[in-house]
Amino acid sequence: MTAREPAPPRTELLALRTELLALALDAAGRAADLLADGSASRRRDVATKSSGTDMVTDMDRAAEALIVRTLLGVRPADAVLGEEGGERAGTSGVRWIVDPLDGTTNYLYGHPGYAVSIAAEVDGVVEVGVVADVSRNETFSASRGGRSHLEDVALAGSTCTDLAQALVATGFSYRPEQRTVQAARLRHVLPVVRDIRRNGAAAIDLCWVACGRVDAYYETDVQPWDVAAGLLIAEEAGMATTGIDGGPATGASVLAAAPALVEPLQALLQEPPRRRYGRLGVPA
Repeated sequence: MTAREPAPPRTELLALRTELLALALDAAGRAADLLADGSASRRRDVATKSSGTDMVTDMDRAAEALIVRTLLGVRPADAVLGEEGGERAGTSGVRWIVDPLDGTTNYLYGHPGYAVSIAAEVDGVVEVGVVADVSRNETFSASRGGRSHLEDVALAGSTCTDLAQALVATGFSYRPEQRTVQAARLRHVLPVVRDIRRNGAAAIDLCWVACGRVDAYYETDVQPWDVAAGLLIAEEAGMATTGIDGGPATGASVLAAAPALVEPLQALLQEPPRRRYGRLGVPA
């Protein structure tokens, strides 16, 4: 087992956050430019990942390679967990969590809603997160204890307190068996909230919670690289983050919302409604 450097003291951690944030912004910007330049040829070299509908392209791979070269070119001792390239060990105590193209299907079809997501962990705690929304040319960022920002503007998320007035984002797995469960859960939620949005990119959904474009977001069966950066951005904008079951937010279960919405939304997601619904979801 490779020895790892000891955890930095607080003053060094603050400086490290600043360094990591600047590097993440640089790497995300380079990858966003690559994806934008390659959008005209986005339908080339398509393969599948977890299912026949979960796609990966040459642009996913090229963007991740560029990000990793940028990060390790400055910090060669860091570890990397990437969606396409797997995990690379390091000795510095810093691990980068990289999704080079969150929203690949949107990218392939020319829909808005695809992003580069980069988070940096220090000794297992996410300290920095950057999400570059390529199609909207927006970059969200946060460092732990340092607020969230959209470009240079500090963010504060929703203050919604009534679930009936809440605009709620969600997403769906590419695995058919998970989609069945998620569809059943959505049937419980849809009649109770203002409306539902499905953007197709978890990182963007979390950033939209952070900036108040939606009041809440929940999803199951996502991956660490989908949510690592976005969760920190939502938290540093004052939003609550947790799992649907009340445990910590993980890839298996993530919920981010205005604080007053967490408990009622958790209860709704955990328990079937008492009303019975007809074929179109209308109360019987």
